[in-house]
Amino acid sequence: MNRWRSIADFLALRRNTVLLLVALVLAGTGERLWLGFAPKYLETLGAGVLIIGLFDGLQTLLGAVYAYPGGWLTDHWGQRRSLLLFSALSLAGYVIVLVWQHWLALVLGVFLFLAWSALSLPATFAVVATSLDKRQHTMGVGVQSMIRRVPMMVGPLVGGWLITRYGWEHGVRLALLGCITLNVATTLFQWCIADSPTVGSASPNRAELSISFLGIVKLFNPTLRELLVSDILIRFCERLPYAFVILWAMDQGGVTAEQFGWLVAIEMITAMLCYIPVAHLADKHGQRPFVFVTFIFFTLFPVTLLFAHNFTWLAVAFAVRGLKEFGEPARKALIIAQALPELRARTYGAYYLIRDTIVTTGSLLGAWLWSISPQANFIGAAVCGGLGALWFWWSSYGSPSEKKASKY
Repeated sequence: MNRWRSIADFLALRRNTVLLLVALVLAGTGERLWLGFAPKYLETLGAGVLIIGLFDGLQTLLGAVYAYPGGWLTDHWGQRRSLLLFSALSLAGYVIVLVWQHWLALVLGVFLFLAWSALSLPATFAVVATSLDKRQHTMGVGVQSMIRRVPMMVGPLVGGWLITRYGWEHGVRLALLGCITLNVATTLFQWCIADSPTVGSASPNRAELSISFLGIVKLFNPTLRELLVSDILIRFCERLPYAFVILWAMDQGGVTAEQFGWLVAIEMITAMLCYIPVAHLADKHGQRPFVFVTFIFFTLFPVTLLFAHNFTWLAVAFAVRGLKEFGEPARKALIIAQALPELRARTYGAYYLIRDTIVTTGSLLGAWLWSISPQANFIGAAVCGGLGALWFWWSSYGSPSEKKASKY
């Protein structure tokens, strides 16, 4: 018994965090059964490159726009009630895409079916922050990030098999039925999550709850602002080719939908192998070096795609893509460390609202670059990644504000 308690303590497992992990697996698996194939599915439904870019841009924009309301609702309603609402909205979106097989259904349905993953992000951060001590934040985020990759691996494998076996029309519909079933199961687990008091501080009072979005942003400290700038550049690197990777893999690399699922599995396994050891080291030695390394891997992924014209080289590229998750728990823990405890959820929401609203333009810019050539898209992404990595290095180790920073 003591051994299991020691393992649970090392992995920062508490009742709420375990329930959240189960919900993440169920909801994430359902979403990944079909969403990763959406760009190609849109193409089969007659959508052009600009519509595919618009769909990808909406995902980024809604991830931004929904983040702050998600944080506001979490601070006002608590974690459980908020998560239940987000699940209900997502369920409605999945039903729309299931019953209406038209590319417009995906463009309209995205406003609903992205609700859980986008609106719930501040709530999942809040569960980690309120359930764990500060010394365990990176491990808590690391375990959460690792568990999130299980559905990212399993979902595309099952979805790719369904599409290869039954074709795009029937395969995607079966995947959506599975997604809806798992979404309902997610709701049941979220019902058991208890709202936790903020660790180390009193519950937010009326004045704290009334702080506006601009008031939250003004409370960002220099470290958080500098991280935000570098994060925006890095996300441009990710977003420019994001919707078109599956097109490159299937059209230029000659892989099937099932093989593409295996490529995603390679990415996820690579990422999962990093999370626990890196989270442990970052909690002991500080997050910044690990964040810098992950920004380097973000930059290398589009470069490797330039040379990936078959399954073998695509597997190498997707392994590099998995390594970009090397320091993601450290980056998220760095955000947690800079947020005021009583305003955590809204601080996360404001951070992601600013970041992803700006990065949304990367989807349309990526579509424009892709229309010129895939190579132009990949090179543009690598340039953005290099600038983001350089900015983070300078702000962490070369700017005066670094002297004021803690080990975080």
